[in-house]
Amino acid sequence: MNNRPQNQSSSAAYDKVDIISAEQDMSKSSSASVSRGVSRMFYRHAIMVQSEVSLKGNRRADLMGITAKGDVVIVEIKCSRADLLGDQKWPEYLDHCDQYYWAVPAGFDLSPFDQEFFMPERCGLIVADSYDAEMIRPAKRVALALARRKVEVQNLASKAMRRMMLMADSELTKYSSE
Repeated sequence: MNNRPQNQSSSAAYDKVDIISAEQDMSKSSSASVSRGVSRMFYRHAIMVQSEVSLKGNRRADLMGITAKGDVVIVEIKCSRADLLGDQKWPEYLDHCDQYYWAVPAGFDLSPFDQEFFMPERCGLIVADSYDAEMIRPAKRVALALARRKVEVQNLASKAMRRMMLMADSELTKYSSE
C-alpha cells in the first residue's frame, strides 16, 4: 500500500528523498569499490591498510596503512563532488600521516584536486574501481615526528588486532567496556 500523500508537492518531496537515498546507497557502494581497488594496489606495493580507522579529534580515516619502510599512509575516499567540496576539515588528517592520498572512482572530475586548497604539491591522487587502482599523482612524503609516528602505528596496530580478535571470537565483547 502506498502511504504517500496524494497532493503533488508532498509526492515530489517523497521522490526527492528517494533520490537522495539512492544516491547515498550508490556512494556507499562506490566507496567500498574504491576502497577495494586501492587496497589491492597498495597490497602489491607492500602497503598494508585497514579501513575505517578512528583518529584523535573525532576523525576517521577511510583507509590507513603502513608502508614497508614504516611510513603511515592515509587515504580519503570521495565519491561525489559535493562531498569533496564540502569537506573543510580534511587538512587535520595530515597530522596523522607521512603521506596523504585522495581516492576517487573512475570518471570522477579530477580538476578540483589541482586547486591550492587540496594541496596538489603534497597530496597524492588515486583513481580506483573494485578491481584495481591507478596512482595519478604520488603523495609527497612529509615525515611525522618519530614520537607521533609511534603513536599512530600503535593506534593502527591495536585497532587491526582488535578487529582480528573479534572476527575469531565475537563473544569477546562481553569482556570489554568498548
